[in-house]
Amino acid sequence: MLAWFGACSLASTAWGQSSVTLYGVVDTGVEYVSHANAKNESLFRMPAVTGLVPSRWGLRGIEDLGGGYRAIFTLESGFNMRGGDLGQGGRLFGRQAWVGLESRYGTLTFGRQYTMTYIAMLENEIMGPSIYGLASLDAYIPNARSDNTVAYKITYSGFTFGATYSFGRDSAGTGNSPGQGTCAGSVAGDFQQCHQWSAMAKYDAPNFGMDVSYDQQRGGTGAAASFFDGVASIPIINSADRDTRIQANAYVKFFGATVDAGWLGRWVEPSSQQIASVRSDLFFLGAHYQFTPSVMVDGAVYRILNKQHDTRATLGAARVLYFLSKATIAYAQLGYLSNSARARYSVSAGGAGATPPAGSNQTGVMIGVRHNF
Repeated sequence: MLAWFGACSLASTAWGQSSVTLYGVVDTGVEYVSHANAKNESLFRMPAVTGLVPSRWGLRGIEDLGGGYRAIFTLESGFNMRGGDLGQGGRLFGRQAWVGLESRYGTLTFGRQYTMTYIAMLENEIMGPSIYGLASLDAYIPNARSDNTVAYKITYSGFTFGATYSFGRDSAGTGNSPGQGTCAGSVAGDFQQCHQWSAMAKYDAPNFGMDVSYDQQRGGTGAAASFFDGVASIPIINSADRDTRIQANAYVKFFGATVDAGWLGRWVEPSSQQIASVRSDLFFLGAHYQFTPSVMVDGAVYRILNKQHDTRATLGAARVLYFLSKATIAYAQLGYLSNSARARYSVSAGGAGATPPAGSNQTGVMIGVRHNF
């Protein structure tokens, strides 16, 4: 830890180079979803949340403090293309807002930032935060971030280790994930209320990689846990209540293709004896292949099981990406979801308004354009 305090004295005696970068992604299109309401009617829309990825803009800064130390920050704002409104409950920098120090000893950051669950899966899960993918079955994953967070991460010889700790994961009171309610925390006399911590271990080689992560949220006033299967959210209003996710995945690259596979387990454990614990298991297998410099094809299959709710679903997703330039992609993607008799998972992670009746299957199709700047 003395190395970090050393950065303060270096900052006062050395003037280094600094830079601020403006960056962003704009992504939208038109979507069709079958069986999108209780009457099994179809829906055409521009999705509110995502296409290939959610739209955002941000500022990223770095200053060389000398002696191998750098000051860094990121401010990132999410917005919805169809209406221009802010995402993350209307927060100006709802995706990320943090500042920290970086050196050969690792990176230490403070503020609103991603948990290690998100970071662990960012490069290893093929479909990512796409409209048809993991987020259709667990909407927390692409929204895995927390307020009031201290994070540390270090990479050495292909290994990456990281951890986060949040003193209150939702200080703005707008919610971080659908169905999660609100949980401000930082309550005097109840240290654990709305706290969250996560940890990750990751290894990446030129042709393969693997990782594991652990993520636990404590309950508090206003908090809830949704399994996104049509069953009502579970209130987790006591600091002894726990919502835990553990995931493990691996990928391998060969002959221009990448294949990944993984498991995400979840346990919601209320402290009250009157509310039963609930567990789900989500398995996935995906692949992508670059056919030409301009054409890439991705696909994945997901299977989720929830014994306590008696809900199950299988989701198949595929997409074709055409690179118009280094910055612009035109794409088409398809998702098909099969629900068990009591399940109401939705094929689309594109926002509310597309939930099918219990037991109904869904097809989703989207065509769109993504541009990076």
